[in-house]
Amino acid sequence: MDDHEAMREALAAARLGVEADPNPRVGCLIVPDDGSGPVLGWHRGAGTPHAEVDALSRAGSHARGATAYVTLEPCTHHGRTGPCADRLVAAGVRRVVHAVPDPNPVAAGGAAYLRARGVEVTEGVLQAEAEEVNASWMYAQRTGRPWVVAKMATSLDGRVAAVDGSSRWVTGPAARGDAHRLRARSGAVLVGSGTVVADDPHLTVRRPDGTLADRQPLRVVIGHRPPPRGSRILDTAAGTLQLATHDPVAVLSALAERGVHRALIEGGPTLATAFLRAGLVDEVVAYIAPALLGGGALAIGDLGVATIAEAVRFVPTDVTPLWPDIRVTARPLHRPAISPSERT
Repeated sequence: MDDHEAMREALAAARLGVEADPNPRVGCLIVPDDGSGPVLGWHRGAGTPHAEVDALSRAGSHARGATAYVTLEPCTHHGRTGPCADRLVAAGVRRVVHAVPDPNPVAAGGAAYLRARGVEVTEGVLQAEAEEVNASWMYAQRTGRPWVVAKMATSLDGRVAAVDGSSRWVTGPAARGDAHRLRARSGAVLVGSGTVVADDPHLTVRRPDGTLADRQPLRVVIGHRPPPRGSRILDTAAGTLQLATHDPVAVLSALAERGVHRALIEGGPTLATAFLRAGLVDEVVAYIAPALLGGGALAIGDLGVATIAEAVRFVPTDVTPLWPDIRVTARPLHRPAISPSERT
């Protein structure tokens, strides 16, 4: 197989990793030169072997003289595990092909390290595809803050609740199931303290059969009012963090310190509005139901827009029917976030 074909195999392995994990998703394909056949490895999350180490352990002695295809530049630092570049050299790998230079200054430098020890290195193979696999992680490394997604479920006229405050359910089962998958991709789920009092949300990820998923995002309550005793968000189904602030910058700083690179705003309108006004929403995911309420709470509050020319506009990146609803994914037009495939 050629370099592009082999890297596609490594990327497929990388996608088996957990997107919400603090570490990037990485895949590695070892292609021996002795005809024994390629061997795949991937990173399963913080504290587990890195993709290169996983693949090398499977390849054994067949790694000597082989080519290793890695979706991210092999690391050179000592974390919970040793440097992958050292392991590749020790295994006798002849050539390393990687897709993306590591943007983390602590871990970067693997390519130069390998070359200095006689390993042939090829860089940038399928870089755009590899960056998309770790889009939010790459963004967090380059900006110092998580990628922020604002999720909303609305009627056609932009309402998230009826006049009497009822909001279950604006959208149907397919949209709600998709929203759980959106949560599962996130390291943290954000909610305002007012919404906790009004709606008592659980904010967990559930499987289609209603059982809790094995991995749960951190539930983050924002505001000075603590959740009432007995609130579902305080149970042991997932971790919960309260941040007694109304400053979106402070919220994202606290999440970055905890290794969160993808944050999901679940509610309510006040919280989403605060992040939008601060220019800190990188993506909107709107589940739109074919219903009209005519009154009740709006999805977004006052953004300070006085004329149509000041509208906060977005570019759709995906429109998916989830019968009877529609999911629209969009990114800001006039405050473009760093593209997942753009180097800074």
